[in-house]
Amino acid sequence: ARYRTGAVARMVRMPAATLRVWERRYAVARPQTTAAGHRLYSASDVQRLVLVKQLTEVGHAIGAIAALDMAGLREVAAIHVGASAQTGVVPPPPPSTPAARAWRVVVIGPALGRRLQRPEVLDGLGCPLACVASFDSLAAASASAPRSGRAGVDALLVHQPSLQRGLVEPLQAVARSLGAAATALLYSHASQPVCDALGAAGVALLRAPQSDAALAQWLSTLCRPPLVDAISTARNTPAAATTLVAPAPVLPRRYDDATLADVAALSSTLGCECPRHVAELLMQLSSFEAYSIECARLSAADPKDAALHGHLRQVAGASRALFETALERVAVHEGLVLPMI
Repeated sequence: ARYRTGAVARMVRMPAATLRVWERRYAVARPQTTAAGHRLYSASDVQRLVLVKQLTEVGHAIGAIAALDMAGLREVAAIHVGASAQTGVVPPPPPSTPAARAWRVVVIGPALGRRLQRPEVLDGLGCPLACVASFDSLAAASASAPRSGRAGVDALLVHQPSLQRGLVEPLQAVARSLGAAATALLYSHASQPVCDALGAAGVALLRAPQSDAALAQWLSTLCRPPLVDAISTARNTPAAATTLVAPAPVLPRRYDDATLADVAALSSTLGCECPRHVAELLMQLSSFEAYSIECARLSAADPKDAALHGHLRQVAGASRALFETALERVAVHEGLVLPMI
């Protein structure tokens, strides 16, 4: 895929004029040029520009890093992250981004606990992570969990390289004692009957080895409330009780309309137009979500009407979050860089 200057400028979130100055003065990117004089950037060009821009935003001079290759740029970024960790300096979130509730988890397996601290996993997760407790084994968790007093966690995350028969019941017992809303298990070897039994018990499974990006993408599907659950809950909730139920938090948008329009306009290596359709659906869902919020505000004097529009906003927000995850999967397949809001 090749992208023109305007699309790249919006993906990287910088003025097109600055992009041209960087090319002319520092040779940060070397895009192809068409016969008509249009610059065409590759996905690797865009990734390089994103990294260079991020480094300049934290204080690195463009002239000092422009000549570095991707390996050198990543090394500088790693040094910066390490220095920030040592000094305890954590950059504040953008003022326009609402603070998301932390995803509270209990982790079984020291290797998984360490991986959950890696930047690529935390960035890909899409929400803050709070490790409530960590255990070396399922047996240790089983012995400690009933006395821990830590109930009501969002997820029980388990790393167990080899899965054997008889695992379902002790795993479910630990999950119940913790009040875990979801249980996920990362494994390397298991027979199909064992996997089938765990799947039937509602345990999410992922076979290792997996990259940090794939692990984050898998976990992100667990920390976002599924639309099916939201609809099922709404159907089983009596109408009279609707106004008494506190709405679940809706995750903020991750992509603005400009980014989605760029994705919709890009050529795809897929033999269909699914990327464009996903981007367009996201724009429609975001628009309806905003419309529902305004309707709820205008109908504040009528509690039933306001509750209905609040529910519509919840459904639209949950749908949008699911399709944002789908768009990220498309982006990984297509080699795209999606700048978040």
